[in-house]
Amino acid sequence: MTSQINPNNIDGTYPVAGQPNNTQGFRDNFTNIKTNFQIAATEITDLENKGVFKAALTGTTLDNNMADNLIYAVKLNDVSYTYLQQTATAGAIAIDYSAAQYQLVAPAANVSLSFTNWPVAGSEGMIYVDVYVTNTAYTVTLPAAVSVGTSGIQGYASNVITFGATGTYRFAFSTVDSGTTIAIYDLNRPLLANAGTAVGYAAGAGGTVTQDTSRTTGVTLNKRSGAITLYTTAGSATYASFTVTNSLVSATDVIIVNCKSGTNVYHPFVSAVADGSFRITFNAVSGTASDAPVFNFVVVEGVAA
Repeated sequence: MTSQINPNNIDGTYPVAGQPNNTQGFRDNFTNIKTNFQIAATEITDLENKGVFKAALTGTTLDNNMADNLIYAVKLNDVSYTYLQQTATAGAIAIDYSAAQYQLVAPAANVSLSFTNWPVAGSEGMIYVDVYVTNTAYTVTLPAAVSVGTSGIQGYASNVITFGATGTYRFAFSTVDSGTTIAIYDLNRPLLANAGTAVGYAAGAGGTVTQDTSRTTGVTLNKRSGAITLYTTAGSATYASFTVTNSLVSATDVIIVNCKSGTNVYHPFVSAVADGSFRITFNAVSGTASDAPVFNFVVVEGVAA
């Protein structure tokens, strides 16, 4: 009888039901190898999607976004931060926290800042904003949420900052409640009153103005400190008054005024304070010579609550 060879069995025998064939081990190995390759492919894809790399992998785009996940026990060296110059120079300017750690604003008119994309509440966010001032007429208005650390900042009144001199001013802003409450830090100027330093204003916060026409003619000087030269005429014991228009003055502020110089002896005092102005009343307590006395003043911020 001629034997028949089953092509599935290399030893020429027929398969036996319920028993492994001679090639079953090979097939099992191939199946295991295929499964392992599939697992490896999945793990490699996972690493490509979630790993942090020095450079982009071949055929991919580098994306080291940590998605706010915690990194701890880290020792850093030679660290740099992103820097962004805002293209907007007037009106409303949004400071996007996620765009850069350091940002520059160069006002070409009055600007109003707002902040977006702070970290979630419970995490502190800190951002640095440089203000490049080329004209002291331009002001920076802060959002109402900036309510911590404002006391003592030069040129600050009711969330508006004025600048007494041109230059670059750096401020830091921080929050732990996602921008509901924001603290401000003036990083390159002293506060108005620091231990070991004089109490008052730094150079650039003041100005001068000269009265014309008469000693009852009003003057305008939008500074927190200044010197007013009165109209040249004879001194008089009769009281006279004039108004100083000053956009930095609030009705709750305290204005201090004294006589810096003059041929006669003068007694000046502040007889009224309103939002945007105050009134100086004075007389010559001694002397009637013709002169041009100079009155110094400072604005002390006050509150009624």
